[in-house]
Amino acid sequence: MQELLNKIAAEIALETERGKVADYIPQLAHVDPSQFAISLSTVDGQRFSAGCATTPFSIQSISKVFTLTIALGKWGDGLWSRVGREPSGDPFNSIVQLEHESGKPRNPFINAGAIAIVDAIMMGHEPKETLAEILSFVRYIADDNNICFDHQVAASEMQHKDRNASLAHFMKAFGRLRHDVDKVLGTYFHQCAIAMSCDQLAHAGLFLASDGVNQPSDLRVVSPQRARRINSLMMMCGHYDASGEFAFRVGLPGKSGVGGGILAVAPGRGSLAVWSPGLDHYGNSLLGTRALEMFVQDTGWSVFGH
Repeated sequence: MQELLNKIAAEIALETERGKVADYIPQLAHVDPSQFAISLSTVDGQRFSAGCATTPFSIQSISKVFTLTIALGKWGDGLWSRVGREPSGDPFNSIVQLEHESGKPRNPFINAGAIAIVDAIMMGHEPKETLAEILSFVRYIADDNNICFDHQVAASEMQHKDRNASLAHFMKAFGRLRHDVDKVLGTYFHQCAIAMSCDQLAHAGLFLASDGVNQPSDLRVVSPQRARRINSLMMMCGHYDASGEFAFRVGLPGKSGVGGGILAVAPGRGSLAVWSPGLDHYGNSLLGTRALEMFVQDTGWSVFGH
């Protein structure tokens, strides 16, 4: 497996078309697009990596997988009255569907849906308490207490918040948000600004590959059924309006972030994280997707068979 990851990293290093970094968040615009990392944590406890796999980056929307897990723990199936479970087919920050659907976001992974999830998690608490809970959960599943927020990225997002603020105020107007919009947004921006390396991220996703059990503590994070449901949402909605293309090319549940990371889950086998900061026009990592496609072609780990 190490040989395969080395080969993928070597091939990616030769690519000249690397995509475009997310310059609408100024702090992310400074990231060097030549960086690449890939990490694998397997359900039997092995860990492999290649490239700059210990370099922290802003996980952005990948964090939505973790907040969804927390929200389901608090609300169970009651959560689905607040957010849907269908692919959007629209860009991640679109306001169009919200108007048609009375302010109920289509799924938890578009921006409006993730803002609704944060509102659900808060349950009357202040942002600081909610963020402590989110960070504590991420540190637990990653088995690493060094994971932190990148406050510069959070501040950068706060300064350019108009689009997300529009989504939040629109939902609030329909009675979909229960907390103060600014507090929800502040929490959401910090959640997206969690910084992790590929090594940490691959390990954090392992519970979704192991029927909901955290490795290596062997403690249950979610039920096997809930792990399957989170994976199914990642497959259908994890890459926004390119989720079908990702399923077609890679065939694994995955969640991307505009920081250039992708978390992918091979149920029963392992959890993969890739990072390449340059994005395609859908906002997904251009070479990260290519690397995962290469990995699956070589291993046959697609959920759709060899």
